[in-house]
Amino acid sequence: MHNLDFTNHNMKIEIKKSLKPVNYNKALNFLEKRVIKINENNSNELLWILNHPSTYTAGSNFKKKEILDNNIRIIKCSRGGKITWHGPGQLVFYFVLDLKKRNKDIRLMIRKIEDTIIDSLNSFKINSYSDRKNIGIWVNQNSKKKKIAAIGIKIKKWIAYHGFTINVNNKLEPYNKIMPCGINHNLITTLMDYKKQNYKNLRNTLIENFIKNFEN
Repeated sequence: MHNLDFTNHNMKIEIKKSLKPVNYNKALNFLEKRVIKINENNSNELLWILNHPSTYTAGSNFKKKEILDNNIRIIKCSRGGKITWHGPGQLVFYFVLDLKKRNKDIRLMIRKIEDTIIDSLNSFKINSYSDRKNIGIWVNQNSKKKKIAAIGIKIKKWIAYHGFTINVNNKLEPYNKIMPCGINHNLITTLMDYKKQNYKNLRNTLIENFIKNFEN
């Protein structure tokens, strides 16, 4: 765990890395408590990189028809977006940010999150891009557009939390039971499926780019 300065905002942000899988509800509870503390000026902002055990979650915009297997257990959560899956091999990047210190600019925040993912993947020689109609980050694979990263955010009293996920080397079969983010499961891919290489430094690269983008 480290503390780094956000120089343009004269503040500190806590960076937390969890090596073992973290229960989804426990993680969400931790984030929501941090939201309250930041709103009361009793805590630093937070970046938290982790992974979850196999879990299906549904955001505020999901529809029941997007559940293809009624035997799966779904956790309804406060973030925006639809239904998705978390599990081993997927990198989860959570944050808790005070937008009151960032001109309450939600669109700019989302663009900087997209840029963070795109810049980081570019470090691994992967060309990716955002899509205004389908939020998230995409790559072109075998002449098809496929989703490599998903974004889901909740804003409460101008505190933004939740974050984004990147499929690194997870299995894709769990997506067969849902319409992930409202799309066909065949449109989801992983970094290892796209380009086999060592992604061990992806966590640090994301943190560095996140801080760089939010400093500017």
